[in-house]
Amino acid sequence: MKNKITTEQLFFSRTWNFLNHYLVKQAGRSPETVESYRDSLTIFKNYLVEEANKSIATFQYADCTKECIYNYREYLLSKGYKPSTVNVRVAAIRSYLFYSADMDISIQSIALAISQITPCKTTKEEKKIISNEGLTALFAAPPNTKFGLRDRVILILLYDTAVRISELLNIRLGDIALNTKYPSIFITGKGNKERTIQLTDKATEHLKEYLRIYHKNQSPERYLFSTTIKGHTDRMSVANVQRVIKKYSTIVRDSGIDLPKSVHCHMFRRTRATNLYQDGVAIELVSTVLGHARTDTTKSYYAKPSVEQLRAAMESVPTPVESESPLWVGNEDEMARMCGLR
Repeated sequence: MKNKITTEQLFFSRTWNFLNHYLVKQAGRSPETVESYRDSLTIFKNYLVEEANKSIATFQYADCTKECIYNYREYLLSKGYKPSTVNVRVAAIRSYLFYSADMDISIQSIALAISQITPCKTTKEEKKIISNEGLTALFAAPPNTKFGLRDRVILILLYDTAVRISELLNIRLGDIALNTKYPSIFITGKGNKERTIQLTDKATEHLKEYLRIYHKNQSPERYLFSTTIKGHTDRMSVANVQRVIKKYSTIVRDSGIDLPKSVHCHMFRRTRATNLYQDGVAIELVSTVLGHARTDTTKSYYAKPSVEQLRAAMESVPTPVESESPLWVGNEDEMARMCGLR
């Protein structure tokens, strides 16, 4: 039989005194600092109730483990909080735990454990990807003209095949096989590594029309995308492709649709890899599509799991523990006010 929980074991049982007496009268903190602590503890409470499915009435000091705080930090970072702000939020919890440990020595080990959590380091900015809305708008932006058709096919292939820009511009007509059961493009990648990229039906449809207009009965050695300057035809340059992307990105932004600040060739590759992985495609297959020799590269720089994927993975194996009976009964907002929180 489980021991009955006492009020003193509940995590939020001392927040009112901590905020309204200790910080103000004993620690001599300014009103602004006190409100910062109140905000931090309130945000932590909101996370527990709304995201972790906990209750003020049952969440104990013993539940405030390192894992709990690490999960809370990840949640804040996923919501766009800067690492420095996350450190402030966690520091408030740490201060409150040391205050509580002064009141009850049994909490000391918990406070010490949380104090050992190293602050968030300033991490590299998350690599941007293009939203589905942004992709749809970009593909629709080129006009229904000969050059517009070319530009649309460039954008579609950059995304659909997830090839590097150098690989796209090195494609020759002889590398393309469309009139088969499985339309594909033969790619020669980094280090002369070869792979075959399967094309979706939509990409095949657009590419067939492009070939009909631009490359009817031409040599297999001709580049898929080329430019002619002073009578000399050669493969298109990376700068030309980037100008195409910049042109239509500006049009899309001006229409009110959100895009990353700087859309570039490689962003289509990263977006495709991320979308494939988050849609359930195995990391090994994503790595093959990208032409990576190791899945580590794919995991580190391209395919990032979504929050939904991470939560589904954790929920797939439930924790075998009985639900805790609430010691405090009542509305969560009312209990929060009793604890001095918002």
